Formats: sequence, structure tokens, C-alpha cells
Amino acid sequence: MDERQPVGHDSLNEAADAFQRLRPRLFGIAYRVLGSVSEAEDVVQDVWVRWQGADRSAVLDPGAFLAKITTRLAINVAQSARVRRAAYVGPWLPEPVDTGVDPQVGAERGEALELAVLLVLEKLNPVERAAYVLREAFDYPYEDIAGMLGLSQTNTRQIVSRARKRLSAERRAPVDTAEHRRLVEAFVAAARHGDVAALEEVLSADVVAYADGNGMRGVARLAIVGAERVARVTAFAGKFFPGADYAVAEANGRPGLRLVKDGVTVALVSVTVGADGVDGLYWVLAPGKLRAYERSAHRLTGRP
Repeated sequence: MDERQPVGHDSLNEAADAFQRLRPRLFGIAYRVLGSVSEAEDVVQDVWVRWQGADRSAVLDPGAFLAKITTRLAINVAQSARVRRAAYVGPWLPEPVDTGVDPQVGAERGEALELAVLLVLEKLNPVERAAYVLREAFDYPYEDIAGMLGLSQTNTRQIVSRARKRLSAERRAPVDTAEHRRLVEAFVAAARHGDVAALEEVLSADVVAYADGNGMRGVARLAIVGAERVARVTAFAGKFFPGADYAVAEANGRPGLRLVKDGVTVALVSVTVGADGVDGLYWVLAPGKLRAYERSAHRLTGRP
């Protein structure tokens, strides 16, 4: 059977089955473009509504059709999000996802998924971000990406090339996965005990820490730089969150630190590691973003 034949006059149940199979990819595209679990969920829901109302008998390839709608909706949301984020109090960080259990993101390639990479992608305009995500994370052919974005293939190739260069200029070479986990586990153990000296041992000299609390009292609104200052602030977390449990947790494809108090996540720290040790800490403290992380850990895979 030719897979590119029109899908025919399918029932709504068949349409829902097709959408559900594709949903992990659609969420993955929207999430990487937006850096937000809640905004990506809204985009996917909007795509489902449009899929219900579409003339599906004219659709040759449901996957391509839905990916195109998802990409264009995500670009629109990203453009309006830029205005909203300009008024954000303190550093804005992407909403983390639990890729340890979340099939919506973990089923795809890990490229453009780490929190630090999503933060760099924010510096690109939404169309550039979408082109990079479609190519590097989902391996779409340039011809397909050009069609989704309404661009020429030549322009699409140039956009992806520029995005690659931008990311490579701002990213340090990644370390071995086992070494990354070893350093994260050492960092979590030192943070749990408030051991400043042990923290300094695992931090690089020029480590940078960002805290996203969106105006929460007591949360730094500027980046903190240097091993000694970052170690002291990290050790202070025990007083900021008395009684919290410290544990290694996976977020955005990498192990990090999760603080839980009374069964609720109160902080999630993504960790980047370079040749000299832990070189970046991304503290997500805003309650709304932490609830989005918890939703990603428990997202049901029922019908849309």
C-alpha cells in the first residue's frame, strides 16, 4: 500500500489514533522552539483541534501536515512570548522536563534539549530556532523544513548553518556522560551537607549560576560568578529550603539536583559540566515552572 495516498474519510477515532502516535514528536518540536512545557502543551492541544476540523481526506502525510501546523503555531507563540519575557523579573530559564519518564520528549533525539542549549536558542529569532530544531533534533530534510517555514532550501540551509555556529561558539565541549554524572553526584552530596569546601572542589573557577524565581523574595536577580561565591550560595540553599530532601534527578536529558519538601518540588538545578568541573548551574525556583516539570513526569498518554 502506498503510504502517501490520502488517508480517506477517516473516523474521529482513527484521526485520534493517528494524532496520538505523532503527539510525542509534536510536543518535542513545540517544546524545543518555546522552552516551555505549558506553552508546548497549549500548542499541541491547538493542533489537535485543527486536526479535528481539517479535511483529512486531502492529507497525503499526516506526520508532515501536523508537524507543519505545530511549527507555525510554535513560532507564533514564540514571537509573542518575547514581549512577555521582557518584563520577567530576574533571569528567565526554560521550563525543565523530566526526560527520565516522559515519552513526549525522551522518545526523540537529545539535541536541542539541554536547558543551557535551550537558553542559547532563545537568542535566535523563532524562525531560526525552528529551522535548527527541525534539522538537528528531528532530522527533517531541508526540503521539508523549507516547506514548513515557507522559505527556499538555500535560505533554510543558511539559517541552520548560522544557528549551528552560534551554538558552537557559546557551548563548551561536552564531557563524558559518566564523568558528568560523577560530578553531579558529588555536587549534590556536597550541597546536601552545605559543604562549601567540597562544593568548590567540583566547581570550575569561572562557574556561573542563574536563578529563575520571577521575583521570589531572596532569589538572586543577577547571575553569580566564581567558585567561592557560587559554593556559598549553593550551601545556603539548606537554610532557604529547611527540611528539603536532596536527590539526583534527570531533567532535559541530563542529571541534576532536585529539592523536594513535603512531596513538592521546590527547586530543580540543571548542571553543565566542562573539562574543569561544573561550569553552569541553572536554578529553577518559580513554582509554575516546577509544576510544569512535575506534569511532565506524570503526563498521561490517553487520548488528546
